[in-house]
Amino acid sequence: MGARGPGPDAPAGRGTAQSPSPGPARELLVGVGARRGASAREVLDLVRRTLAEAGAGTGAVRALATAAGRAGEPGLVAAAAELGVPLLAFDPARLAAVPVPAPSAVVRAAVGTPAVAEAAALLAAGPAGAQLLVGKRKSPPRDGGSAMVTCAVARRRATVGGPAPDRTDGPAPDRGPAPDGRAGPGPGRAPDEPPPAPRPGGGDHPARAAVAPRR
Repeated sequence: MGARGPGPDAPAGRGTAQSPSPGPARELLVGVGARRGASAREVLDLVRRTLAEAGAGTGAVRALATAAGRAGEPGLVAAAAELGVPLLAFDPARLAAVPVPAPSAVVRAAVGTPAVAEAAALLAAGPAGAQLLVGKRKSPPRDGGSAMVTCAVARRRATVGGPAPDRTDGPAPDRGPAPDGRAGPGPGRAPDEPPPAPRPGGGDHPARAAVAPRR
């Protein structure tokens, strides 16, 4: 049984050990579709030309994105490495659910979704008002045949006050000891709320006897 490829929506690989810094300088998401055997040079040439239509350069790219079935293509992996950005992979079912201006029945028959480049760019840009800046562009045909690479560029909508912090679904963090050395309030209590009274017979503070001892 062969090894499984990257799961849906998982980064397929990183160009460098360091992720691109977030912020306005890295706001563009580039969707890329590729036939098997597409070279890194074909990918990069088309990416640069498509970015130029958006008035941007490769320094504005936050990530490349493609279909899960193409995430292991050496040309795509090498292109992401040269740009120093992650290569994101999306399941065909999710790509097929994204409305795009140029769906293709031929692409659907080949990879299970009517669009790769445009849909991947929009998905990578996020669901909150992603904007398609440049629609699908094709590389020059190789040897008189079909184009080997398609590309599209999307931008995530800026939020008021800057990007939202990353969400975590784990438990609330431990607040640690209070400034005067006492234990923190514990989960579920406000900082000024007093701790619950100890129960009789339990905990580290046994209740005092209610009946006076016999003399």
